[in-house]
Amino acid sequence: MPTVPAEVWNRADIRTALFARDFGQVCHLVRITTGLRQSDMADLTGLSQAFLSMLESGGRRLTNIDKIVELLAGLNIPADLAGPTLLPTTESAGEAYHAS
Repeated sequence: MPTVPAEVWNRADIRTALFARDFGQVCHLVRITTGLRQSDMADLTGLSQAFLSMLESGGRRLTNIDKIVELLAGLNIPADLAGPTLLPTTESAGEAYHAS
């Protein structure tokens, strides 16, 4: 079974894409860095190869929280990096606060 080595998460470009919630870019950079194929990523994440292809090309976005969690878990993203990805952005958190 393919795996994503822990040192991948130290790369600045991958961290930037992750914090921007650009999951297509995250997948693409992880694949390029590790030599994994989209089919390997599909095996790891439970997302279809076709969906991953569209995600990487920008044709689809990943917005379903369950699928995001599945992607992050499948890629073995460290919790200290995955946590901020799932938190609301500062702007939306502020809007939510002021709306109450």
